[in-house]
Amino acid sequence: MLTGREVERDMLDRVVEAVQGGHGRVLVVRGEPGVGKTALLDHLADRASRVGCRLVRVAGVQSEMELAFAGLHQLCLPLLHYAEQLAAPQRDALRTAFGLVGGPPPDRFFVGLAVLSLLSAAGGDRPVVCVVDDEQWLDAGSAQVLGFVARRLLADPVGLVFGAREPGAELAGLPELRVDGLQDDQARALLDSALTAPLDGRVRDLLVAEARGNPLALLELPRGLSPEELAGGFGLPGAMPLAGRIEDSFLRQLYALPAPTRRLMLLAAADPSGDPSLVWRAADQLGLPKDAGEPAAGAGLADFGTHVRFRHPLLRSAVYRSAEQPQRRAVHAALAEATDAMVDPDRRAWHRAQAAVGLDERIAVELESSAGRAKARGGLAAAAAFHERAALLTPDPARRASRLLAAARAKLEAGANEAAAQLVEAARVGPLNAREAADLERLRGLIALRQGQNRKAVLALLSAARLLEQFDVDLARETHLEALWNTAMWVGGREDTRRDAALAARAAPSAPQPGRAVDDLLDSMALRFTDGFAVAAPAMTGALHRLVAMDVGSEDAQRLVWYTVCQASCLLAMELSDFEAWQALTARNIRIAREISDVVQMQYWQSHRALFHIHQGELDTAARIYAGYDLRDERTGPMMGVMGGMWLAAWRGDEARAGELIRVLTQESRARDLEVPGSYAMWAGATLYNGRGRYQEARDCARQAFELDVFAVGPMVVPELVEAASRAGDPVLAGVAWEWLSERASVAPTDWAVGMEARGRALLSEGDAAERGYRESIECLDRAGFGAQLARAHLLYGEWLRRQNRRSDARIQLRTSHGLLTVMGAEGFAERARQELAALGEKVRKRSGEIATTLTEQEALIAQLARDGHTNQEIAGRLFLSARTVQYHLRKVFTKLGISSRRELRIALSPAAR
Repeated sequence: MLTGREVERDMLDRVVEAVQGGHGRVLVVRGEPGVGKTALLDHLADRASRVGCRLVRVAGVQSEMELAFAGLHQLCLPLLHYAEQLAAPQRDALRTAFGLVGGPPPDRFFVGLAVLSLLSAAGGDRPVVCVVDDEQWLDAGSAQVLGFVARRLLADPVGLVFGAREPGAELAGLPELRVDGLQDDQARALLDSALTAPLDGRVRDLLVAEARGNPLALLELPRGLSPEELAGGFGLPGAMPLAGRIEDSFLRQLYALPAPTRRLMLLAAADPSGDPSLVWRAADQLGLPKDAGEPAAGAGLADFGTHVRFRHPLLRSAVYRSAEQPQRRAVHAALAEATDAMVDPDRRAWHRAQAAVGLDERIAVELESSAGRAKARGGLAAAAAFHERAALLTPDPARRASRLLAAARAKLEAGANEAAAQLVEAARVGPLNAREAADLERLRGLIALRQGQNRKAVLALLSAARLLEQFDVDLARETHLEALWNTAMWVGGREDTRRDAALAARAAPSAPQPGRAVDDLLDSMALRFTDGFAVAAPAMTGALHRLVAMDVGSEDAQRLVWYTVCQASCLLAMELSDFEAWQALTARNIRIAREISDVVQMQYWQSHRALFHIHQGELDTAARIYAGYDLRDERTGPMMGVMGGMWLAAWRGDEARAGELIRVLTQESRARDLEVPGSYAMWAGATLYNGRGRYQEARDCARQAFELDVFAVGPMVVPELVEAASRAGDPVLAGVAWEWLSERASVAPTDWAVGMEARGRALLSEGDAAERGYRESIECLDRAGFGAQLARAHLLYGEWLRRQNRRSDARIQLRTSHGLLTVMGAEGFAERARQELAALGEKVRKRSGEIATTLTEQEALIAQLARDGHTNQEIAGRLFLSARTVQYHLRKVFTKLGISSRRELRIALSPAAR
């Protein structure tokens, strides 16, 4: 009857109604153990079945948390016949994850897209309701994928409802239904419905008080009590937590069963696959009678029919936890013997590990094999668990330490940074040989990077690099590059950290085989940090050109060091102001990341591409890329997203948004004792305030960034400093900044460098010299294709011309600038141009009604892709949505734009239509 749950039932009923109406719905049913989540999910399941929905049920099981995609397998198994409708990459990812086919480990995001598409395909035939109970016990891979899917259900007739005690981070931000305890009158009514004998009023009050409205407690606590105890004198142990008291009630009922039945219950609890044939094969191993399950079924505690089920997850937990260790080992041994080594070797190895008495090298070897298979399926968490268990069973101390390192490496790959750190510390006990000691230091550094402890990471990587020099010069140099790049990317030059890393790199042994990208990068960057830009520019330029020209294979791209090479090479291009190389490298890295299905790398390079679009004056395009980045930001930290949004807001003149993100990044930089993010924040602040004509504030921000001397930031921020300082009446500072630009342009004369030097020279000059500088700047930036900076050059030239009282010439430059800045959405700078034109007597309207404010970022991105000829299926693959959701957004786009077909998008999205 679900006493007192009218509101909750109504909310669940609305989920079913929405799914029937063709809409996606997600809900997290949250509450303490026994509060009634499962009963509510049962109600949902019953309602969905009665109205004709397809019902799929999943239950997280604590002992399966280490098995890769175990929960996802439960969900997808009834729907796998729809896999034929999936795009080949999705279909392959799903089959590989489930071990149905071999292949490289599938990317977690492609598995997520495959599950989303699978549910969408199934929903096309009949509305689907998926019920996931005990989400807190799902394996990590399944939880991440289902969280991914949950955020993308919109226009698909699919409902996804979770039951969880405390939802994991994967479900953060999703709609929740909080299930609390019953009111006292409802609790008394429920308690009375469960009683078979009179109950003393004082005992009833005590039970209600102790249960705190928890329905399962109200139903289970009186079970197994004698009539005398129910009549009076009964007291509950107040020191036990509620879940413990419920388990205690289950145990009283369990102890009333015959010994063979209790052992069968323990056997079933030890393997929650629910496979009755496996349970009965194991029961035969233990000599249990065929009718051993009947007393449990008669008591309503368990069902041993077509699927082994316990009345409640807490009952399963109580049965397993109450057994002595020898009893657990015995049932695990029986289950291992009953598991087919050819069909399910990993489950067999896991049971053997649980049955082991003491150390056992043979089982450890089996677990290592299972770890390899789990990793091949993309089950990184499972691989880590197998490695860790193998290490704990290893008798030889040296081999145990080696396996602990392997487990730590697997934990790191799985994203379990704290667990990886603990395993590294355990491995440190050793004994380790010299090479393993070096590997341990490298792992410490990589773990520290993941934990945001960048300075600690650099020191550990430097230590590892020095140790590795005697064993593996190539890996040592790669580690030196990781240390040096991380000082450039995050730490900065304070306290000589960067110089120390550079000196260590220069002291490292020479590369055995010259010409590797790693070595070119390492040598040129180290020279930059020890001898300065002018000395290192030729070496950096040569390294950059070789990086652009090199042929990259997929094997290279999948190595950890390649990620560092890619990031360092793009920073090198920015440091050299070689934006043509930056564009080429970014495009190649996006292509490679897509080919190897590495979404984390793809996001990083797309954020680089978005910044490139900002400099080209394509702010709307950059915004759409950042919108796509946000759609897939499950595995990367928030830092890159904050930076992207901050730069975009600064160029748009959105002071509220930019200011908020600048504060966030500045606080993060201080909390982590890093210079680089703070430098980026000041760069954005300088751009924002220059756009709004607040030059003293712009000067202060730009000066802070300039003084930090962050690698690759100078070419961006120093032009801001020259403009701000010259306008704020600080010619000395402006002169220092221009001399910096002049040196760069003389040794690395790219169009950007020369154009920015000329613009700075014009700001500090008078008469013909100033005019020559402005014209040269416009010519160079136009040739380079950087529309945003070109528009600003026209603006500065127009402002100068007006002050020279050359009103006609000024109008030409200012109109050009205002038109360019308005189309691109650079509102702050456009307003500067508008005010200048107003001073010349021209009335110019502010930008209004543009598509960027009509469509949401996601709608705009989908519209642009559709305009460019991509099908709904292709757009879905790019944005990790279902094709039905893409169609839903396109219908809204058509309505907002007043069009009726994809053919009309090209006109509706053109700048002239704005």
